[in-house]
Amino acid sequence: QVQLVESGGGLVQPGGSLRLSCAASGSISINVMGWYRQAPWKQRELVALITTGGVTNYADSVKGRFTISRDNAKNTVFLQMNSLKPEDTAVYYCNAYGRTYSSGGYGTYWGQGTQVTVSS
Repeated sequence: QVQLVESGGGLVQPGGSLRLSCAASGSISINVMGWYRQAPWKQRELVALITTGGVTNYADSVKGRFTISRDNAKNTVFLQMNSLKPEDTAVYYCNAYGRTYSSGGYGTYWGQGTQVTVSS
């Protein structure tokens, strides 16, 4: 069974920083890890993703402010969020796509989400 556990959310003032972490456990070979977010009354959207080889992709709204990184050996992904804005307020979800050793099939897995609130 694959599990993703996020940490690092919280309340921060505009202009502040937060660092999110997500650790994946289970028998899985992960290809892509990423972060999505969902604000109230809005659809879940991609924030950033990173491949095993380190190729990254960011939503336009976070380019230059957020940085995604990954520790492949530990199946862990990080999201450094700087210059936070009130519109960054959302529940942030960790995501992983890869192949499980048990079945040999590919699947997408989600964490439980962590709340990020940007407010003065």
